[in-house]
Amino acid sequence: MKTKLNVKKISVIGMFCALAFCAVLLGKLVPNVAGFLSYDPKDALVVIAGFIFGPLASVIIAVIVSFIEFITISGTGPWGLLMNIISTCAFSVPAAAIYKRMRSMRGAICGLVSGVFTMAAGMMLWNYLVTPFYMGVPRAEVASMLIPVFLPFNLVKGSINLALALLLYKPIVTALRKAGFVPKGESAASFHAMYLPVLLISLLALVLLVTLYLILTGTISL
Repeated sequence: MKTKLNVKKISVIGMFCALAFCAVLLGKLVPNVAGFLSYDPKDALVVIAGFIFGPLASVIIAVIVSFIEFITISGTGPWGLLMNIISTCAFSVPAAAIYKRMRSMRGAICGLVSGVFTMAAGMMLWNYLVTPFYMGVPRAEVASMLIPVFLPFNLVKGSINLALALLLYKPIVTALRKAGFVPKGESAASFHAMYLPVLLISLLALVLLVTLYLILTGTISL
Protein backbone atom coordinates (compact mmCIF):
# COMPACT_ATOMS: atom_id res chain seq x y z
CA MET A 1 0.00 0.00 0.00
CA LYS A 2 2.79 2.41 0.93
CA THR A 3 4.61 1.67 -2.33
CA LYS A 4 1.40 2.29 -4.27
CA LEU A 5 0.90 5.65 -2.52
CA ASN A 6 4.51 6.65 -3.23
CA VAL A 7 4.09 5.84 -6.93
CA LYS A 8 0.92 7.94 -7.03
CA LYS A 9 2.67 10.80 -5.23
CA ILE A 10 5.59 10.72 -7.66
CA SER A 11 3.14 10.63 -10.58
CA VAL A 12 1.22 13.66 -9.29
CA ILE A 13 4.44 15.59 -8.65
CA GLY A 14 5.47 14.79 -12.22
CA MET A 15 2.10 16.08 -13.43
CA PHE A 16 2.59 19.29 -11.47
CA CYS A 17 6.05 19.70 -13.01
CA ALA A 18 4.54 19.41 -16.50
CA LEU A 19 1.71 21.84 -15.69
CA ALA A 20 4.13 24.29 -14.08
CA PHE A 21 6.38 24.29 -17.14
CA CYS A 22 3.34 24.92 -19.37
CA ALA A 23 2.56 27.85 -17.08
CA VAL A 24 6.12 29.12 -17.60
CA LEU A 25 5.57 29.06 -21.36
CA LEU A 26 2.32 30.99 -20.98
CA GLY A 27 4.10 33.51 -18.78
CA LYS A 28 6.46 34.30 -21.63
CA LEU A 29 3.51 35.84 -23.47
CA VAL A 30 2.98 38.40 -20.69
CA PRO A 31 4.72 41.80 -21.05
CA ASN A 32 7.75 42.37 -18.83
CA VAL A 33 8.10 45.05 -16.19
CA ALA A 34 11.05 47.41 -16.71
CA GLY A 35 12.02 45.35 -19.74
CA PHE A 36 13.39 42.35 -17.83
CA LEU A 37 11.12 41.39 -14.91
CA SER A 38 8.78 38.65 -16.12
CA TYR A 39 5.61 37.35 -14.52
CA ASP A 40 5.71 33.63 -13.76
CA PRO A 41 2.38 31.86 -13.09
CA LYS A 42 4.01 28.54 -12.20
CA ASP A 43 4.24 29.57 -8.52
CA ALA A 44 0.48 29.10 -8.14
CA LEU A 45 0.78 25.46 -9.19
CA VAL A 46 3.90 24.87 -7.12
CA VAL A 47 2.18 26.12 -3.96
CA ILE A 48 -0.91 23.97 -4.64
CA ALA A 49 1.38 20.92 -4.80
CA GLY A 50 2.85 22.07 -1.50
CA PHE A 51 -0.62 22.29 0.01
CA ILE A 52 -1.27 18.68 -1.01
CA PHE A 53 2.09 17.05 -0.27
CA GLY A 54 3.96 19.50 1.96
CA PRO A 55 6.74 22.09 1.54
CA LEU A 56 9.31 19.59 0.25
CA ALA A 57 7.14 18.91 -2.81
CA SER A 58 7.18 22.64 -3.59
CA VAL A 59 10.98 22.67 -3.40
CA ILE A 60 11.33 19.62 -5.65
CA ILE A 61 8.97 21.00 -8.29
CA ALA A 62 10.56 24.48 -8.15
CA VAL A 63 14.04 23.02 -8.73
CA ILE A 64 12.97 20.63 -11.52
CA VAL A 65 10.89 23.15 -13.46
CA SER A 66 13.44 25.94 -13.05
CA PHE A 67 16.19 23.62 -14.32
CA ILE A 68 14.11 22.57 -17.33
CA GLU A 69 13.47 26.23 -18.06
CA PHE A 70 17.22 26.91 -17.69
CA ILE A 71 18.23 24.30 -20.28
CA THR A 72 15.44 25.08 -22.75
CA ILE A 73 14.06 28.62 -22.98
CA SER A 74 15.85 30.77 -20.39
CA GLY A 75 18.40 33.37 -21.44
CA THR A 76 19.51 34.43 -17.96
CA GLY A 77 22.01 31.62 -17.31
CA PRO A 78 22.88 30.08 -13.92
CA TRP A 79 22.15 33.31 -12.06
CA GLY A 80 18.65 33.35 -13.49
CA LEU A 81 18.20 29.70 -12.48
CA LEU A 82 19.23 30.54 -8.93
CA MET A 83 16.89 33.53 -8.71
CA ASN A 84 14.03 31.51 -10.19
CA ILE A 85 14.38 28.76 -7.58
CA ILE A 86 14.72 31.23 -4.70
CA SER A 87 11.71 33.27 -5.78
CA THR A 88 9.41 30.26 -6.18
CA CYS A 89 10.53 28.64 -2.93
CA ALA A 90 10.24 31.92 -1.01
CA PHE A 91 6.59 32.10 -2.06
CA SER A 92 5.52 28.46 -1.90
CA VAL A 93 7.46 26.98 1.02
CA PRO A 94 6.21 29.35 3.77
CA ALA A 95 2.66 29.03 2.42
CA ALA A 96 2.80 25.23 2.37
CA ALA A 97 4.44 25.08 5.82
CA ILE A 98 1.74 27.23 7.40
CA TYR A 99 -1.03 25.28 5.66
CA LYS A 100 0.49 22.01 6.88
CA ARG A 101 -0.01 23.22 10.46
CA MET A 102 -3.38 24.91 9.85
CA ARG A 103 -5.29 22.86 7.30
CA SER A 104 -8.19 25.19 6.63
CA MET A 105 -9.12 28.01 4.30
CA ARG A 106 -7.83 30.43 6.91
CA GLY A 107 -4.53 28.55 7.01
CA ALA A 108 -4.29 28.63 3.22
CA ILE A 109 -4.91 32.38 3.08
CA CYS A 110 -2.50 33.11 5.95
CA GLY A 111 0.12 30.93 4.29
CA LEU A 112 -0.28 32.55 0.89
CA VAL A 113 -0.17 36.08 2.29
CA SER A 114 2.98 35.14 4.24
CA GLY A 115 4.43 33.71 1.05
CA VAL A 116 3.79 36.94 -0.88
CA PHE A 117 5.55 39.09 1.71
CA THR A 118 8.39 36.61 2.25
CA MET A 119 9.02 36.44 -1.47
CA ALA A 120 8.82 40.22 -1.96
CA ALA A 121 11.14 40.96 0.97
CA GLY A 122 13.55 38.16 0.12
CA MET A 123 13.81 39.13 -3.52
CA MET A 124 14.74 42.68 -2.51
CA LEU A 125 17.87 41.24 -0.92
CA TRP A 126 18.61 38.71 -3.63
CA ASN A 127 18.08 41.22 -6.44
CA TYR A 128 20.50 43.57 -4.71
CA LEU A 129 23.11 40.79 -4.36
CA VAL A 130 22.71 38.85 -7.61
CA THR A 131 21.14 41.09 -10.29
CA PRO A 132 24.35 43.10 -10.93
CA PHE A 133 26.11 39.87 -11.96
CA TYR A 134 23.69 38.61 -14.58
CA MET A 135 22.56 42.02 -15.85
CA GLY A 136 26.03 43.50 -15.91
CA VAL A 137 24.99 46.76 -14.26
CA PRO A 138 26.43 48.62 -11.25
CA ARG A 139 25.03 47.63 -7.86
CA ALA A 140 24.07 51.26 -7.23
CA GLU A 141 21.76 51.15 -10.24
CA VAL A 142 20.08 48.02 -8.91
CA ALA A 143 19.76 49.60 -5.45
CA SER A 144 17.95 52.57 -6.96
CA MET A 145 15.37 50.18 -8.48
CA LEU A 146 14.61 48.16 -5.35
CA ILE A 147 11.72 50.25 -4.00
CA PRO A 148 10.18 51.73 -7.16
CA VAL A 149 10.54 48.63 -9.40
CA PHE A 150 11.40 45.34 -7.69
CA LEU A 151 9.15 45.71 -4.64
CA PRO A 152 5.87 46.56 -6.44
CA PHE A 153 6.62 43.97 -9.14
CA ASN A 154 7.09 41.15 -6.63
CA LEU A 155 4.11 42.19 -4.51
CA VAL A 156 1.82 42.26 -7.55
CA LYS A 157 3.25 39.04 -9.02
CA GLY A 158 2.90 37.24 -5.70
CA SER A 159 -0.64 38.54 -5.17
CA ILE A 160 -1.71 37.36 -8.64
CA ASN A 161 -0.37 33.90 -7.85
CA LEU A 162 -2.13 34.01 -4.47
CA ALA A 163 -5.45 34.63 -6.21
CA LEU A 164 -4.75 31.96 -8.83
CA ALA A 165 -3.87 29.40 -6.15
CA LEU A 166 -7.14 30.02 -4.32
CA LEU A 167 -9.09 29.75 -7.58
CA LEU A 168 -7.39 26.58 -8.80
CA TYR A 169 -6.85 24.61 -5.60
CA LYS A 170 -10.30 23.06 -5.25
CA PRO A 171 -10.77 22.10 -8.95
CA ILE A 172 -7.30 20.52 -9.08
CA VAL A 173 -7.69 18.57 -5.82
CA THR A 174 -11.20 17.46 -6.79
CA ALA A 175 -9.94 16.16 -10.14
CA LEU A 176 -7.01 14.35 -8.47
CA ARG A 177 -9.38 12.76 -5.93
CA LYS A 178 -11.74 11.54 -8.64
CA ALA A 179 -8.77 10.05 -10.47
CA GLY A 180 -7.66 8.30 -7.28
CA PHE A 181 -4.36 10.16 -6.96
CA VAL A 182 -5.17 12.02 -3.73
CA PRO A 183 -6.91 10.39 -0.73
CA LYS A 184 -9.91 12.15 0.72
CA GLY A 185 -8.09 13.26 3.85
CA GLU A 186 -5.28 15.03 2.03
CA SER A 187 -6.80 18.52 2.14
CA ALA A 188 -9.04 20.64 4.33
CA ALA A 189 -12.81 20.19 4.28
CA SER A 190 -13.30 23.86 5.20
CA PHE A 191 -12.38 24.78 1.63
CA HIS A 192 -15.84 23.58 0.60
CA ALA A 193 -17.69 25.77 3.09
CA MET A 194 -15.76 28.97 2.31
CA TYR A 195 -14.91 28.38 -1.34
CA LEU A 196 -17.69 30.42 -2.98
CA PRO A 197 -17.04 33.75 -1.19
CA VAL A 198 -13.28 33.25 -1.54
CA LEU A 199 -13.78 32.43 -5.23
CA LEU A 200 -15.67 35.67 -5.85
CA ILE A 201 -13.17 37.78 -3.92
CA SER A 202 -10.25 36.08 -5.67
CA LEU A 203 -11.78 36.72 -9.11
CA LEU A 204 -12.27 40.41 -8.32
CA ALA A 205 -8.77 40.68 -6.86
CA LEU A 206 -7.31 38.95 -9.92
CA VAL A 207 -8.92 41.45 -12.29
CA LEU A 208 -7.62 44.37 -10.24
CA LEU A 209 -4.14 42.87 -9.89
CA VAL A 210 -3.81 42.07 -13.58
CA THR A 211 -4.82 45.66 -14.36
CA LEU A 212 -2.19 46.90 -11.91
CA TYR A 213 0.42 44.64 -13.49
CA LEU A 214 -0.38 45.99 -16.95
CA ILE A 215 0.04 49.49 -15.56
CA LEU A 216 3.47 48.50 -14.26
CA THR A 217 4.42 47.16 -17.70
CA GLY A 218 3.23 50.35 -19.37
CA THR A 219 0.62 48.46 -21.39
CA ILE A 220 -2.08 50.55 -19.69
CA SER A 221 -1.38 54.19 -18.97
CA LEU A 222 -3.07 56.22 -16.26
